[in-house]
Amino acid sequence: MTEPTPTAVISGIGSCLPPRILSNDDVARRGVLDTTDAWIRSRTGIARRRQAEPGTSTGDLAVAAGRAALRSARAPADLVLLATTTPDRRCPGTAPDVAHRLGLGPVPAFDLAAVCSGFVYGLALATSLVRTGVCARPLVIGAETYSTIIDPLDRDTAVIFGDGAGAVLLRAGEGHEPGAVVAVDLGADGAGSDLIAISAGGSRQPDTSARLNRDSRYFRMSGREVYGQAVRRMTESSNAALERAGWGADTLAAFIGHQANQRILDSVADRIGVAPQYRFGNIREVGNTAAASIPLALAATAARKAVRPGGRTLLTAFGGGLTWGSVALRWPDTRPHTLAPETRAPVSATPPPHRRTPWKLSTTTS
Repeated sequence: MTEPTPTAVISGIGSCLPPRILSNDDVARRGVLDTTDAWIRSRTGIARRRQAEPGTSTGDLAVAAGRAALRSARAPADLVLLATTTPDRRCPGTAPDVAHRLGLGPVPAFDLAAVCSGFVYGLALATSLVRTGVCARPLVIGAETYSTIIDPLDRDTAVIFGDGAGAVLLRAGEGHEPGAVVAVDLGADGAGSDLIAISAGGSRQPDTSARLNRDSRYFRMSGREVYGQAVRRMTESSNAALERAGWGADTLAAFIGHQANQRILDSVADRIGVAPQYRFGNIREVGNTAAASIPLALAATAARKAVRPGGRTLLTAFGGGLTWGSVALRWPDTRPHTLAPETRAPVSATPPPHRRTPWKLSTTTS
């Protein structure tokens, strides 16, 4: 008799959304963008988004979402993986601080940068770590404060993105269980790395001062090219994940795509062959929250009990890099929790003192 194949199973779901809500009318009333509520809705499907208050960081949102997932599962984590494009600092990573604030002790913790595909990449990686015995209960968090990197004068991005965080806690289990990850597909194409990018701030262009133009200092996206790539890549990846799972699109009970744009979501679902009643999301209420997008939609759908535990589910995402990925899993049997942001005093901007190590040149004689 063949032993069941071990895999990762979602045992807890958590979410965190900043309390501040910005409607399309709020955005239009700022007067710096030539836009209206009708224009934004017709092109994106977004009606409102959340924005973190000044002083609330990505780490603050991640801690709240992570804590909510741990409470949902009623279990601790032994590894923390944080998918984000907006870390608290360029160095070090934000995940170790999140693990510390969650009281998890000296567990492994690291950031993952795959932009809007980050959570799917993280879920795939965490599943592999469970399957190979590296960890038993990884916590995967997608958290973003895109309001800190968006140009308020750029209509292509300022009306789309919002802030938030979502998380899942995984445990070791079997493929037939509710919440089990069944199949994964990942991909990337660096030839399109300039389509979604912040040009300055890295080693290639480290100066982020006012001497640089706005296009270099803020998040930029080539909308038309990204639209075509997103539809193509998510469709191909979804079909690959379904084939590996041995599932037909007509057997799906739930489809959750990265909440980038409603027209993109509809195009992908139509091409895969997912019936409208099995498509779930929250783009209308929270906008595009990048790496937090899929776990937030997962939490919102689970809170409504819209899908029966064990139902065949497909997650798919596309982001900068270019990166994309899909996960076929069984709908989890867990009650999601949500918490408010856990803000704290910002870390001092003063660098630690440099301690020079005394040394002397030593010579040897033969």
